[in-house]
Amino acid sequence: MHMDDMILISVDDHIVEPPDMFKNHLSKKYLDEAPRLVHNADGSDTWQFRDVVIPNVALNAVAGRPKEEYGLEPQGLDEIRPGCWKVDERVKDMNAGGILGSMCFPSFPGFAGRLFATEDPEFSLALVQAYNDWHVEEWCGAYPARFIPMTLPVIWDPVACAAEIRRNAARGVHSLTFSENPSAMGYPSFHDFDYWKPMWDALVDTDTVLNVHIGSSGRLAITAPDAPMDVMITLQPMNIVQAAADLLWSKPIKEYPDLKIALSEGGTGWIPYFLERVDRTYEMHSTWTGQDFGGKLPSEVFREHFLTCFIADPVGVATRHAIGMDNICWEADYPHSDSMWPGAPEQLDQVFTTNGVPDAEINKMTFENAMRWYHFDPFRHIPREQATVGALRKAAEGHDVSIQALSHREKTGATFADFAANAKELTGNKD
Repeated sequence: MHMDDMILISVDDHIVEPPDMFKNHLSKKYLDEAPRLVHNADGSDTWQFRDVVIPNVALNAVAGRPKEEYGLEPQGLDEIRPGCWKVDERVKDMNAGGILGSMCFPSFPGFAGRLFATEDPEFSLALVQAYNDWHVEEWCGAYPARFIPMTLPVIWDPVACAAEIRRNAARGVHSLTFSENPSAMGYPSFHDFDYWKPMWDALVDTDTVLNVHIGSSGRLAITAPDAPMDVMITLQPMNIVQAAADLLWSKPIKEYPDLKIALSEGGTGWIPYFLERVDRTYEMHSTWTGQDFGGKLPSEVFREHFLTCFIADPVGVATRHAIGMDNICWEADYPHSDSMWPGAPEQLDQVFTTNGVPDAEINKMTFENAMRWYHFDPFRHIPREQATVGALRKAAEGHDVSIQALSHREKTGATFADFAANAKELTGNKD
């Protein structure tokens, strides 16, 4: 397949929320209490909600910046590409990168919306619903051919969470972001079946995918306080390995044949060994642990329930058949530092060519699996011939994608370790 003929749908990108996101969706009685973006005297921008101050307006939103600035967390909206928080500019960036579709995870509320948990259930629910309404109606609704809608959970109340899942599914949303480990956040674990049952029921009834993103519990792999940040960056996918094991051995997997779970930003190269290991564990230990998959191997059950995703992953692409061709999607991770934007097509083409991937398998990984898993059909809105890498880039001619040094402030301690500490506070992580 020629690179320009590829169609790319990313199942993991990120939004930096705009300052006015609550204006049209939150009841007037709550507007004064809502999270707000504050422009500080030093020129920085911070999200503030009650006594919580999120120190960086945009976690790792470094798309378009030189690698020398990747370690600097942007401190103001003027230090990030407008495409991070303006939907019209995001689509221009997507076109320039040859990307047709995108599913965007939240930023300041945390991946599971834990920031919105307050002592007032009515207020908390109003915040979640306002966020979801903004995301579905304004962000995704502005370009229905370009965005897969995904909503926040009511993570502190499984019954309310189920109702919110059903409310959003009624308007075509089949994606829910969630924590990869609710236990770390002080909630019952995935193994408390009765507690989470209303949520599982709603997910299955509406064919909604549960997306567990790395770091969504605030639990990040830090081996020692003085370890180089390279250690933590290297180990980030381990959160997803843990989540995969946790969920695969949980009761919902056995009770709901149609339950769908996405391991977001977890990569794929580790999965063949993981599947080998869970099968071996089952073979050697199930007689005394009491596990029963109804005559199937855990690896078979994994392929029935789990979606995985990759950015480039040469090892994962090489071993794609051991993972399952119906279980792999591509992700761009825009605007974070792992992103290949705007050169994703070139890097993907190299990986696919090196591994001799046939056209039909490329299509599955780059867009067909995403469309099927998330009930997303961009071709209702855009002709297929206008959805290719080549066509989108042609539409973006003249759009500036040059690498620019944007940081103009002193670094203020925003290291990865600092982020880890802040992530724990934001998510309510208890360990």
